[in-house]
Amino acid sequence: MTARHARAPSQRQLRVGEEIRHSLSAILMRGDLRDPVLKDASITVTEVRISPDMRNATAFILPLGGEHAPEVLEALKRAAPFLRAQVAHAVRLKFAPALMFELDTSFDHAERITRLLHSEPVARDLREPAADEDGDEDSGGGERHGA
Repeated sequence: MTARHARAPSQRQLRVGEEIRHSLSAILMRGDLRDPVLKDASITVTEVRISPDMRNATAFILPLGGEHAPEVLEALKRAAPFLRAQVAHAVRLKFAPALMFELDTSFDHAERITRLLHSEPVARDLREPAADEDGDEDSGGGERHGA
């Protein structure tokens, strides 16, 4: 990974991303879209990441219950030019960022980690004492005497 991609987002990027997220959420909630897939879908915009030059934004979305996610994602990609224009009216920026959409998988990752933490092998490891413990907490061999 290059140093350019390793940097944390600036405060401005975070602030603008959050404004775009709120704007997209409001647009999707109003139901102004003509696409039948989007008209009846309940979509959560979980995060918007914006590039350092503020020209590209990636919106992470999650349809309610995760149902029809591929269809909803394709419909949002088709509606991206319209949504870009709507966001440009709501959020005052020098340039309207190009919108890209991705499914948010962070909830799936969190659920997987929770399942792992509650699995029997992890619970067994937490219950059983380590095999190398001999009851003596000091593994250094006692006190050190002057040199």
